[in-house]
Amino acid sequence: MSLIELVCGEYRAGIDPATGGGLAYWRGRHDLVRAAATGETSPQQFGCFPLLPYSNRIRNGRFDFAGQSVQLPLNFGDHPHSIHGHGWQNAWDVVKRTANELRLQYRHERGAWPFSYLAEQIFRLDEAGLCIDLRLANLGDRPMPCGLGLHPYFPATAETRIEAGVNGVWLTDDEIMPTAWAPTPANWDLRDGCAVAGMGCDNLFTGWDGTARISWPEKGLGLTITASANLGYLVVYAPTGADFFCAEPVSHLTDAFNSGGDAGVIVLQTGQDVCASVGFAPHML
Repeated sequence: MSLIELVCGEYRAGIDPATGGGLAYWRGRHDLVRAAATGETSPQQFGCFPLLPYSNRIRNGRFDFAGQSVQLPLNFGDHPHSIHGHGWQNAWDVVKRTANELRLQYRHERGAWPFSYLAEQIFRLDEAGLCIDLRLANLGDRPMPCGLGLHPYFPATAETRIEAGVNGVWLTDDEIMPTAWAPTPANWDLRDGCAVAGMGCDNLFTGWDGTARISWPEKGLGLTITASANLGYLVVYAPTGADFFCAEPVSHLTDAFNSGGDAGVIVLQTGQDVCASVGFAPHML
């Protein structure tokens, strides 16, 4: 890791531009995201990484757009689908750095993904918490379908809970691909709060109001996530028995490019951009 550390009061946040522009740690008196081990080089072991120019899975890495068939490389081991885009698997350039702010850029030239784009992340650490801004700009000569989001990992304990305003969930098959929408079942009813340890979940929730609250009662600690309005879906990944879980603000459905209808796909014309923001505010219970 080639970490850059931001500092504000008791808080420290370490970002590694070379490892997907990922957040290796963020801590005050406690770790607020899962901390990567010293020397870790896999973004999947970090506390957060960016999702762009799409989030989650594209079935078999294939979709059609504007009369063109696109076949993406399968980028996740033996997994049969393309996942999470490019940002998390590439190095980012440092554009600006201060004691408590870091701006990174990643430029992608057209290839298997036949659209050129520029991505930015801005990390800002202050006494209120951590804010991560995202920007995606179409540099090509044709419209580009896209989406964006964040993939934070949080510590999970026996008492950890998550609460969020949602109206339903997409059920999935063994490949974590969506099969049917359903009202949230009782054991996943985020509106009333769920014990993370009992969820056994890797699903996308719809109708998210942009706020999620995490609590670690045994630490007397809470964390409020606030996302911009264009991040209208929340993916919760809470594997049974794990010491972490994820609550991912994202802009579109899983496999949105193949879904049709209002799946949250953003289409950027040449020269257009889209911005999104997620704030993480710790507080005592």
